[in-house]
Amino acid sequence: MKMFIGGQQTDAADQKVIEIINPATFEVIDTVPNANIEDLECSLNYAQEGKCEWSNTPLYKRSNILLKYVAKINEHSEELAEILCKETGKTIKNSLQEIKSIAGIITSFVERANHLYGISMPDNFIGTENDVVFTRREPLGVVLCVIPFNYPASTFAYKVAPALAVGNAVIIKPPSDNPLTIMRLTELLIEAGVPGNAAQVVTGSGSKVGKYLVGSHKIDAVSLTGSTDVGIDTAKAAAQNLHKLHLELGGNDAIIICEDADIDLAVKEVIASRITNAGQICIATKRIIIQKTIKEDFTKKLIDKISNLKVGDPLDPSTDIGCLINEKAAIEVENQVNHTIKQGAKCIYGGKRFSRTFFEPTILTDITSDMDVAKDMEIFGPVFSIIEFDDIDEAINIHNSTRYGLNGGIMTRDISKAMKTAVKLQCGEVVINGAGYYRNPAIAFGGYKMSGIGREGASATLEELTQVKTIIMKRILK
Repeated sequence: MKMFIGGQQTDAADQKVIEIINPATFEVIDTVPNANIEDLECSLNYAQEGKCEWSNTPLYKRSNILLKYVAKINEHSEELAEILCKETGKTIKNSLQEIKSIAGIITSFVERANHLYGISMPDNFIGTENDVVFTRREPLGVVLCVIPFNYPASTFAYKVAPALAVGNAVIIKPPSDNPLTIMRLTELLIEAGVPGNAAQVVTGSGSKVGKYLVGSHKIDAVSLTGSTDVGIDTAKAAAQNLHKLHLELGGNDAIIICEDADIDLAVKEVIASRITNAGQICIATKRIIIQKTIKEDFTKKLIDKISNLKVGDPLDPSTDIGCLINEKAAIEVENQVNHTIKQGAKCIYGGKRFSRTFFEPTILTDITSDMDVAKDMEIFGPVFSIIEFDDIDEAINIHNSTRYGLNGGIMTRDISKAMKTAVKLQCGEVVINGAGYYRNPAIAFGGYKMSGIGREGASATLEELTQVKTIIMKRILK
């Protein structure tokens, strides 16, 4: 596939390419350009034209184009899901679910943009009685959208759709391992009617392409989903031009399971949260904080359920767990599991990497609150880390003893306890009677502490991707 710069499919100026590998089979699927500075400057210059052309396009026309785009995505959903499955290693059923979620995401932002109102201000100060003062929201300009590998299609929708809906131009930086779905989505976006200078996609490494674009004075905002370390580096690079930032970063999310919880439901919630996309989810439940009195029963039921899961070929519709994004990622999970065992934890199920990129569903127990996995070590794989607690205050302390604060959950039949706990948990979202693996287009999604800056969702994003202009009509009523 080729990049889209200025509405044209293009190779890198020096013709260099990156091979895109199927992580399950290690076959070369395709190649993409490895952009250089000349390519990036070309894209940035086109974006200056694009932000003017697109912002001057009436809102109703922008909305109609984006809704036409939704229809195109639905028409090509199976094609897109197959590309996503092959380049990412997630199961075909998970891939299709992700593609089908895009329609609702984009539609939500379009509907919200159509009802994004300004405000008029009262004449409550002496001397303003003949003035009319009101606000309007205007686009920021050029938004750099940096997409992660784990949910590239839905994250694309969460970043690109709101930016375009309110009149910004976008430059899209897809993940290096699996950019193909994003590139095809961008192609369909241009076919739907978005100007090619208002929606561009450039490919290459984050350390080169992403860093250069973030540091450019020709962009106005950065919306990035990635690791906390990458987020910190991005914030430093963006600071020199005071770019507006939205950063959705790492998490070591936890669920608190109390002794009065529905254990069967708890097992179901935890499995769905942890094995989807082979555990490569920022809001996956990575720490299971469970009351000591029910730990044994819960663990037995967890083993029983995960022992029936099928790990294997992502293209097989019966597969439950595919592979990790690349061999390096699988080795990292393997090292983290072994590190936790060395610290005193026990592996009672799984624990092995195989076929280079696959990792068995793994259960670690006897984890104490001082171990790395109980605090700041985020395992991006299908690993269930079980931590005991005696009382709810201890559980809350364990939950909050991390630099992260993305999502959390609590399971109990006592709604008063649930609400009191939810208020005390230091995270951006708390699910009561469920795992924190929960997101819909309306939620103001984002975290506390080192899990990011800003909120992403129809209830918040449009405000973050626009700026307020106040207009004063002085003495207009005199």
